[in-house]
This record gives sequence, structure tokens and C-alpha cells, in this order.
Amino acid sequence: MKIAFVGKGGSGKTTLSSLFIRHLTEQGLPTLAIDADINQHLAAALGASEEEAVTLPTLSESLPLIKEYLRGDNPRIASAAAMIKTTPPGAGSRLLKVVEDNPIYAACVREVGGARLMVTGPFAEEDLGVACYHSKVGAAEILLNHMVDGPGEYVVVDMTAGADSFASGLFTRFDLTALVCEPTLRSVGVYRQYRAYAKDFGIHIAVVGNKICDEDDLSFLREQVGENLLCWVGRSTHVRAAERGDIRPIADLEPDNTHALATIRSTLDSITRDPVAYQRQAVDFHVRNAKAWAGEDLVAQADPDFVPSDWIATA
Repeated sequence: MKIAFVGKGGSGKTTLSSLFIRHLTEQGLPTLAIDADINQHLAAALGASEEEAVTLPTLSESLPLIKEYLRGDNPRIASAAAMIKTTPPGAGSRLLKVVEDNPIYAACVREVGGARLMVTGPFAEEDLGVACYHSKVGAAEILLNHMVDGPGEYVVVDMTAGADSFASGLFTRFDLTALVCEPTLRSVGVYRQYRAYAKDFGIHIAVVGNKICDEDDLSFLREQVGENLLCWVGRSTHVRAAERGDIRPIADLEPDNTHALATIRSTLDSITRDPVAYQRQAVDFHVRNAKAWAGEDLVAQADPDFVPSDWIATA
């Protein structure tokens, strides 16, 4: 199952992402973490030192390798260079499992704090003024399009702040979008923006309250988001210690906050993916991008009748 953590900048989405990742990995569950936030803080939240975090290989650096491997012998794709961020899989494409040996994982996955982590890469000096956030996360979108995760397997993505992911089809690649929301009007505003953008695409959005200090905070969120409030995380000495660089065992997390993580997982597990609709969305966004900016000739890359057999088997 694929889950994205989103929210207003500073809401705590990277913190919640790291807690959820560690909650899964501590139980030995197959998990792949992706840092798709341009600020690239997930490695540190998982326990990497500053020196370790800046030396991690990036997806953007390996984009040619990623395209070449995933293209396989798909006859609809003339060359790896012709692939764009929205190129969907088709007959002959190589597909990825959450845990397996392949050249992409060998180049891009590193273990950090017990978790398997991939990072999109931060802005470099040469990017300033000439590149956008989406040029970095394009590799992540291609990977998610070709990922055939099944029940009991997890892909956890720490997304960029705000609603930037709606500039591409990336926001449709998740079974659950966990919107981390503080008890503030600004944070609730981001939730409403997400809900408005996602309403026509069948996106499952669940609000995870964060930094809940008292009953007034909780009442505010309940009033603002209603039944979409899935769970909440309150004051945490565990989280405060992590913010100082003291990464403690996830088993030491407060019981109420541990229960919140379990609630997120059980909700994610309860969602049934429609493989045909999921693939159709990938094709639709690719066609839209091809016609808008990439070149109409790339429309032919999309195979409208293809659905990975792994998804059909587990649907």
C-alpha cells in the first residue's frame, strides 16, 4: 500500500512520516521510504547524521538509469530518453516490487535507522532560478507508476509542503493521503485546498492532527475537519528528543501516539485499490501532460489496456 504524508510547512509531516516508517520497520514489514520533500529532512528524522544525509545518492542523479531499467522492452517507448515523469507502464515494461534486487535499488536505496530510504535530492546551486520542484520528484513519480506493491507491503512518501503535488499526477499514486494538520487556521486551510483539488479523483484523504496540547485543540480540529479527522498525536517527549537529535526506540513512543500510528496503518490496510482505475489515472495524466507540454507524439507511450497482473491477482 502507498501512503503520502502531506501538510502545511512546519506541520510535522516529516516527523509523522518518520514515526510511521519506524512503526512499520520495527514490526519487520516490507517498507520503502521516499523523501519527496525538496527540503530533504527525512533522513535526519530517521537518525542519519548531517554528514550521512548529504552523501545519500539521489533519484534525480540516477534518472537515466531509472528510465532505462523501467522501459524494459516496451515497444511503445522509443528510448529511455523519451520517457517523461508521467510515462505509465505497459506491456514489456519492468515493474518494481517493494523488496527485490534490481539496479535502481542498488543505486538509490540506503538503510537509514533501520529503514530503506530513497531521496529525490535537494536543489543544487545550478538549479536555482532555472529548475522547479517537479524536476526533482519526476523520478519518484515514474517509480510509483511502475510499483506493484501488494497487501502487507508499504511505500511511505514524505511529500513537499502545501499543494505542489497537484501540479502533476503524483497525488493520485497513493492509496491514502495522510494530511498532517495542526490546530490552526492556516493548517486547516491547506487541508481544505487539498480536499478541493482531490474531490474529483477518488483520493482518500485522512487528517492526522499534530501538536495537540489540550481539549481545545482537539475540539477545534473536530469542528474544522469533521469526520475526516482520523487520529491525532499529542505532546511527546519522544518527538522532542528526536528534534534534538536523540532518536529513541519507537517502542518508547507514548501509548496514545503509538495508537495513532496503528490507526493510520489499519486504515491504510482497509483500503482496496481498483487496479483498473489506478492505471487509467496514470494513462490520463500522461496523455494530459503529453498534449500540454511534452509533445503529442508521446501520447502513444500509454497503453490504455495494460494493467499489471500482480495488481489483478491481489485486487
